[in-house]
Amino acid sequence: MSDPQAPLESLKGHFLVASPWLGDPNFQGGVIYLCDHSDDGTFGLLINQPLDVSLGEILEQLDMDGEHLEAPVYGGGPVQQERGFVLHPPGGDWQSTVAVSDRLQVTTSRDILHAIGNETGPEQYLVALGYAGWSAGQLEQELAGNAWLTCPAFEQILFDVPWQERYKAVLAQMGIDPGQLDQSVGHA
Repeated sequence: MSDPQAPLESLKGHFLVASPWLGDPNFQGGVIYLCDHSDDGTFGLLINQPLDVSLGEILEQLDMDGEHLEAPVYGGGPVQQERGFVLHPPGGDWQSTVAVSDRLQVTTSRDILHAIGNETGPEQYLVALGYAGWSAGQLEQELAGNAWLTCPAFEQILFDVPWQERYKAVLAQMGIDPGQLDQSVGHA
């Protein structure tokens, strides 16, 4: 039995991969990039479930340049689906940016969208509406129940692998063939 007083090992900067037995349809086949994981709870963005809207359409709705951008916008999760998040490498001076690691940041202010539309923003980015969130201890319970697999994240999967291939790419990174998953699988 684990010690409830033991410090939490943070999964910030990790991928969280839905196991086939996760009962929540919001996350079926999902890959989440964990932006924060602490004793207070967990926050992440789904990176492989695009919405039926392009970034250009969003920018046009916001009266910003960039209507030609065909980049997907992801359903980041079921919480605050009207709120936008941009995951990107460091650089730029945006109004509301939080460092996830020394290699990735999350920005929630409109100025980054304006810069992306004007082609002065980050070269690599992932835009999501909404996020996935867990209260304190909730994710740990789900991990103990084999609902999720975890592994350190690689930026190449975020920015270079097509969204349709991210689930398999993350499993391959863990050395797992999706066809071999069974109920005994825990987190890596």
